[in-house]
Amino acid sequence: MTDLIPIHFYDDVIKVQFDEAPVREKAPHCPNGFVWDEQTYRITATLSEWTDFSRKGKMAKNMRPAHAEAASIRGSLNVGRYYFRVQVESGRIFDIYYDRAMKSVDDRKGQWFIYRELEQSNGTTTAKQ
Repeated sequence: MTDLIPIHFYDDVIKVQFDEAPVREKAPHCPNGFVWDEQTYRITATLSEWTDFSRKGKMAKNMRPAHAEAASIRGSLNVGRYYFRVQVESGRIFDIYYDRAMKSVDDRKGQWFIYRELEQSNGTTTAKQ
């Protein structure tokens, strides 16, 4: 596959669908689909995965250096994101992510987001709906 370039940035909340639920909710595997803007997208391929457990802002300074180094590798409570580059049935390619940060004291689960849409850098676009 040629290089991909972002064509749209969204950062919208999505609802994900799993054929088999993750064993650990705050360390999920790639979902099998998602609902965004009242449309369902079935994921046909996971193109890549990565994590970002870096602490930002004030949280970047609230740990001892040795602990911060370990947390940057494996994560810590409510810190970190799991990213997935996926292709959906229509051929479109998206980056989605799970943010482990809790929404509130009453809702400690993280949220899923659609981050951006990408296309081939050679000028050809992925299929549009």
